[in-house]
Amino acid sequence: MVWRPYGTSAADPVHIALPGLTLEVDGAAPDITEEDGVIVVRLGGGRVEWAIPCADAVAYWTPDSDRPRWLPPSWARPPKVMLSRGAPVAVLIGAGDDSLCTAALSPVPGEAVLTGGVVEETGEFRFWAEYAEPFELRIDLRRVHFAAALGEVAAWWQGDSARSVPLAARLPTYCTWYALHQHVTAEAVEEQAVLAAGLGCSAIIVDDGWQTADTGRGYGHCGEWEPVFPDMPGHVHRVRSLGLAYILWFALPFLGERSAAWSELKPLLLKEIPDLQAGVLDPRHAEVRDFLTGKLSAAVAEWGCDGLKVDFVDTYADPDVMPALAQLLGQLDARLREVRPDVLVEHRQNYVSPLLWPYATMVRAADCPLSPAENRQRIIDLRLTAGPLAVHADPVTWHPASSPEDIAAQLINAIFGVPQISADLTALTDAQRAAVAFWLGFSREHLGVLQLGLLRPARAEQGYPLVVATDGVTTIAGRYSALPVEVPGGRLLVANADADERVILAAEPGQTRNAEVRGCTGVVVWAGPVDFPAGLATVRVPRGGLLSVA
Repeated sequence: MVWRPYGTSAADPVHIALPGLTLEVDGAAPDITEEDGVIVVRLGGGRVEWAIPCADAVAYWTPDSDRPRWLPPSWARPPKVMLSRGAPVAVLIGAGDDSLCTAALSPVPGEAVLTGGVVEETGEFRFWAEYAEPFELRIDLRRVHFAAALGEVAAWWQGDSARSVPLAARLPTYCTWYALHQHVTAEAVEEQAVLAAGLGCSAIIVDDGWQTADTGRGYGHCGEWEPVFPDMPGHVHRVRSLGLAYILWFALPFLGERSAAWSELKPLLLKEIPDLQAGVLDPRHAEVRDFLTGKLSAAVAEWGCDGLKVDFVDTYADPDVMPALAQLLGQLDARLREVRPDVLVEHRQNYVSPLLWPYATMVRAADCPLSPAENRQRIIDLRLTAGPLAVHADPVTWHPASSPEDIAAQLINAIFGVPQISADLTALTDAQRAAVAFWLGFSREHLGVLQLGLLRPARAEQGYPLVVATDGVTTIAGRYSALPVEVPGGRLLVANADADERVILAAEPGQTRNAEVRGCTGVVVWAGPVDFPAGLATVRVPRGGLLSVA
């Protein structure tokens, strides 16, 4: 695929006038349907361009959390998506969180472009899409909340191929990575597991380190995937007996230079990465697919694990490799589900293509340790287009001297996904432990609203300073800056992660509602009536605290 900025078409385009815009298509005229502001364009391959007035636009949203939300220029080099990287959808967002235009491609495995930018000469925002093979393009011009528009894209991608996600994928999880890094032993894992279960976790992810006694980072010991823990099945059984699902980390593509399989499989590498002390196995070889499937499935079939954390899939960036990568993941999925139909499989940003949904049960925000705002934005970005998958936070971690309020605020930033935690639980103070237990308990109790309810994040251009979810009976608001919170007719819960304790509530004038405020550990600090004589009221809620309005 050759990059061509706006205005440099390879051939004279076909111009097609539609309600609200004109398409410019390179090649044969496509098949087009339009209904209630949603246009679906079916092409045999090629490039499509269209433009809308860039009026009232405040943000350009894509699933790539690393890209800024500002409006790019039309001449900027576009990002490319494929099976292992990104997802083909973008939204031009207007003031007030409305979608001005939401565009999406049908799921495609190869290298595709869907992008847009400001045309300086005209003040328009010009979109273009390109793919070499047949594809569908969905253009939504309705003025609806951008999260609603994205939800319909996810449903369009999913179609009728619903796949259930086990409840265990949606419950709080402990991860060893930030807590232990590669200093992982069976004893250390079991010690943390006991405490994690007591705090309300239902799963543990044993990350990098279980396959090597080397603690110097790098991936030189990946590939053979033999545990250094004595009696791995016995160890897994002891952890699972605590009520925790056991999930084991694998760096799928990597073959380490110090692995016993290095000499045998080196000829089957796609490339070597000396800085990582490893190479990337080429899945186009049947021997590689069989080797990796056998090694990874052993964790479930032989050691009794409940699932896998499949890492670094996005290392594969060659479009020619995508069909073989899909074959590998499908082969692994089939093997795992033969042994455990409810197997848990975690993927991670940036490999979020809807074509990967059948091979995972959850997807996790990319690494952002001790960065609660970044974690929140990544979680919400994932939630908007994750389809059936459970969305996990990057593990919440903290300094040993962190206050309970700080830990609670970090967890509040993660509550619209599945909270993962990763800290040395043996070092917790009583107050820290109480804060963690309270907010993990809150996440469990209100899972149906937080993860499965109607999600409405506000102000994408500001990183979602207010996030609201509801099931029609209970509404939960995550407050991350001093924005007013609307009071619905039913129950309202406001989780306050902002340092400003003055929570402004907006309701119909003349109401009186009962309220209760809890601190970061769940202890009630105030209760009483709240009056709305003019439609606004202020309640003081400490950072890390919870306001309930009935």
